[in-house]
Amino acid sequence: MKLATLKRGGRDGTLVVVSRDLTRCQPVGAIAKTLQAALDDWDAVVDDLELVYDLLNHGRAGKFGRHVLPFDPAQCHSPLPRAYQWADGSAYINHVELVRRARGAELPESFQTDPLMYQGGSDSFIGPRDDIVAASEDWGIDFEAEVAVVTGDVPLGASADECALKIRLLMLVNDVSLRNLIPAELAKGFGFFQSKPASAFSPVAVTPDELDMAWHDGRVHLPLRVTHNGQLFGCPNAGVDMTFSFAQLIAHVAKTRELEAGSIIGSGTVSNRQGGLHGSSIENGGVGYCCLAEVRTYETIEAGAPKTPFMRFGDRIRIEMLTARGEDVFGAIEQTVVPLAR
Repeated sequence: MKLATLKRGGRDGTLVVVSRDLTRCQPVGAIAKTLQAALDDWDAVVDDLELVYDLLNHGRAGKFGRHVLPFDPAQCHSPLPRAYQWADGSAYINHVELVRRARGAELPESFQTDPLMYQGGSDSFIGPRDDIVAASEDWGIDFEAEVAVVTGDVPLGASADECALKIRLLMLVNDVSLRNLIPAELAKGFGFFQSKPASAFSPVAVTPDELDMAWHDGRVHLPLRVTHNGQLFGCPNAGVDMTFSFAQLIAHVAKTRELEAGSIIGSGTVSNRQGGLHGSSIENGGVGYCCLAEVRTYETIEAGAPKTPFMRFGDRIRIEMLTARGEDVFGAIEQTVVPLAR
């Protein structure tokens, strides 16, 4: 099943069921007005939502409404315009290792067994086609292409196996980072804040069964495509080199707190192990990257300094995931960096 939120009907938008081919959608206010409402009462509404989805895929409106609309990602909020929790992990240790190597730091052994995670701002997300607004290019504007899951209620102390059963939906993420603000913030010993502005999520959130065999062992085994200024920049496989599964990431959060329905857990920047700078880029036969920082770390390791710039005003980013048959799963995140209007 595929779900989205249209930018109408108030701050939290209007929940719609979206056809598998992403061409049509149907508001389902008679079932749940918002995605958060659906998640709060998931067991009671999921069968009705699935019925609408099945009928929509067969070209018919469901019994809960007759108003079928063309689906336009530009009219969408992120599926959850705001969330009770947004916690982003760093499950791809290759990415962490590269960043640390670039500054001459070793990777602690504990990073292989204990996930990294930070708590991001979740009171407001950017829509999947909304601009990335920044006051200065000097902040080091970067994209980070990721996968995320949305949970149901997760009890305190839940095991990874229990957490796996609590995954309701999957989405793509652009976890925008302001790289040049990060060092000073981390030096304070209190983590990210200003350096992590609002994130954007894919137009559509999907239930795990939509991925068929590509969803197993708590990972999405499909390439994540990143296009930067019209050029393919990366297509690493999200299921490869993911040290911690989503179930493990959720269990990490639940160790000391319960999670409420609608909590979002991110994978961190998708990254595959490759053969250095000259073998990792798309043009050199590699799978490329999901953020600018990663290619800059290769440049630093191999050439002593980075040469690829961070994003500038007018730069464009597109993030999407296609099946082996070329079908679009989530719809694309498409954003342009623009200056803050004074």
